[in-house]
Amino acid sequence: MIGWHADAMDLRIFTEPQQGASYEDQLAVAQATERLGFDAFFRSDHVLAFGHYPAMQEHGLPGPTDAWTTLAGLARETSRIRLGVLVSSATFRHPSLLAIQVAQVDQMSGGRVEFGLGTGWNEPEHRAYGIPFPARRFDLLTEQLEVITGLWGTPVGERFSYLGEHYTLLESPALPKPAQDPVPIIVGGHGPRRTPALAARFATEYNTAFPPKHEIPDRFARVREACEQANRDPGSLIYSVALTLCAGTTEADVARRAARLGTTPERMRARGLAGTAQEVVDILGWLGSLGASRVYLQVLDLQDLDHLEFVAAEVVPQL
Repeated sequence: MIGWHADAMDLRIFTEPQQGASYEDQLAVAQATERLGFDAFFRSDHVLAFGHYPAMQEHGLPGPTDAWTTLAGLARETSRIRLGVLVSSATFRHPSLLAIQVAQVDQMSGGRVEFGLGTGWNEPEHRAYGIPFPARRFDLLTEQLEVITGLWGTPVGERFSYLGEHYTLLESPALPKPAQDPVPIIVGGHGPRRTPALAARFATEYNTAFPPKHEIPDRFARVREACEQANRDPGSLIYSVALTLCAGTTEADVARRAARLGTTPERMRARGLAGTAQEVVDILGWLGSLGASRVYLQVLDLQDLDHLEFVAAEVVPQL
């Protein structure tokens, strides 16, 4: 089954470990992701559980796992799948140290890392762990992307300096370098102006996460327009969507998985990638018609590996 995505659409597994998952739980999902032929294993970068779905664990036991520490471990325990975050928060780490972390994990994986970065949005987790949460974060994100790409792009033996409003670097050796040159960068969000411009400037991929489905065409269109304004070919950018997975062979399977999240199949169908195999295939086909070539399947129950098996066995062959 490995390689099916190359002829159709990349399907990636996306997890939310802050809801309650150990490293071993994530390893099991990552290895199933690889075994079943999916394109990548991604995780969120959060340190506090939250309850978008009523039945999800809100205590988050055994506690949060650091995104890049986890990916470092998975880099050594997988061999093919891409690895990344959707997305790291610009408020969490100094960009110089983040550049070192990502470069090292990329080396450890043999060049399989993809780097997603966003402004951060969850104020309660910042309060809980004493992390500053400035009201204006977009300029912070922009400077982080400038610093990180500047460090990675500086030739070995040369120095990198940066004078910004938020960060100052003087004569940095700009080491280490990632295995990839360049590392794929994912920029996402739903802002109508600044996010598309940032994607056009820095990104390999633009992602819209959990959008109302009727808004997807306009979001993609704004990014294409931003690319044209930046004299970039809009076709040089990958367009992707992240949607919650709630699917099964029968309607009873769909209802059971929705109940595990404390919701209904109807609500999951409205916002997620939900239903029987044919329904899922139809949604993926529609997304493809909009220009999406990659979909992140948000899997919330990390114990339900049969969910992944279902997609690999009953959805993928129809693609």
